[in-house]
Amino acid sequence: MSTVFTKIISGEIPCFKIAENDDFLAILDIQPLVFGHTLVIPKKETDYIFDMDSEEYVAMWKFVQIVAKKIKSKIDCKRIGVAVIGLEVAHTHIHLVPISKVNDINFAAPKLDVSMEKLAEIAAEIND
Repeated sequence: MSTVFTKIISGEIPCFKIAENDDFLAILDIQPLVFGHTLVIPKKETDYIFDMDSEEYVAMWKFVQIVAKKIKSKIDCKRIGVAVIGLEVAHTHIHLVPISKVNDINFAAPKLDVSMEKLAEIAAEIND
């Protein structure tokens, strides 16, 4: 089954790319909790993170670490919070959320209303 992430990976839907390699893609969340909220997605479509084979799972977390450090170096925050919820889209993804207080990673909080122009600015800042 094709998901919105599969369509982003294939280029059918545009995204604000933060990092990419042969197996994974990191993009800005277009409905972020805070500026810099990024999603890390495996290119191989797997619904549940714990259904990934061990090699893919470990490789994904290595990629997540690289992306988190990249975000932390460009976005003012105390830490990069990590969340794996897995209910929103049936395609494994990891949320990387710049946080300075616990409530910054509250998924029940209202999402930011961010323009495409602002998302492009944030992506450019992180990729600078």
